[in-house]
Amino acid sequence: MRLASQATSVSDAPVKDGKTADKVFKGVAYACGILILVALAAVFVFLLVRALPLITGDQAANKATIENFSGGAAHNFWQYVGPLVFGTILVSALALIIAFFVAVGIALFISHYASPKLSAVLSAVIDLLAAIPSVIYGLWGGLILVPHIFGVWNWFAKYLGWIPLFAGPASNPPRTVATVAVVLAVMILPIITSVSRDIFLQTPALQQEAALALGATKWEMIKLAVIPFGKSGVISASMLGLGRALGETMAVLMILSPGMLYSFKLLQASQNQTIAANIAAQFPEANDLGVSTLIATGLVLFVITFIVNYAARKITDRKEA
Repeated sequence: MRLASQATSVSDAPVKDGKTADKVFKGVAYACGILILVALAAVFVFLLVRALPLITGDQAANKATIENFSGGAAHNFWQYVGPLVFGTILVSALALIIAFFVAVGIALFISHYASPKLSAVLSAVIDLLAAIPSVIYGLWGGLILVPHIFGVWNWFAKYLGWIPLFAGPASNPPRTVATVAVVLAVMILPIITSVSRDIFLQTPALQQEAALALGATKWEMIKLAVIPFGKSGVISASMLGLGRALGETMAVLMILSPGMLYSFKLLQASQNQTIAANIAAQFPEANDLGVSTLIATGLVLFVITFIVNYAARKITDRKEA
């Protein structure tokens, strides 16, 4: 009897330890999830509190600050932030359009066409590009791309100038939205490529083999099996890249000649500006009320980013369903 009771107590000990470890792990997981929400709420509250002087403060002083920031082009906050929102969305959307198809093509080449050795090399290069700081991209864009891309934009203005987007004359040096969009496209390309590659590699082999067994070519197999399987993941990757483009600061600040217009003229300088670059440019010389104004524009950018991610989540959930 004593031996049986000892054996029972010994066998129960691992079960109790396992239950304790499970409770600890569950608590840590819950804490991490709540921490994310707390951090998000803290950022929102910080931005809202620091932006309050713009709403509750002296409106005459607010008007003077905004007119000083905009060179007299805007007289209230919404007139000031409107062109910045427009420029941010325009630059980011153009960068995403440029990067998306190239990134998906690279991901498909790595996952289904390249040899194992070449695939490993390309994957390492893509991951390395994702780790390069934005200031390096800004230096490359300002010192290398800007002096050499004028001929390309001039060709667009000459032969495609009848399209409003490419209306000339092309600015020289081309510190324009088009040049910034190319740099941002290179920046977000590794993000979209890396995530899309991993998704494509997870396509069930049975689905691919079944398509090939039915007589499909490799491209038809990719179109019928791989792309539908990875569609939601590619959308998520694109939204990650768009999020980085929306908040990019240094590269835009170092390349773009800013303007406060609602303009689609991609090849002309001094047309648009982004929220993040404007904050970085104006912050060093801003007084307390100016800082509140800039933080208010940052709050608008925060809301835009949240809406983009929420929309991406809804689209992804619908595709998965």
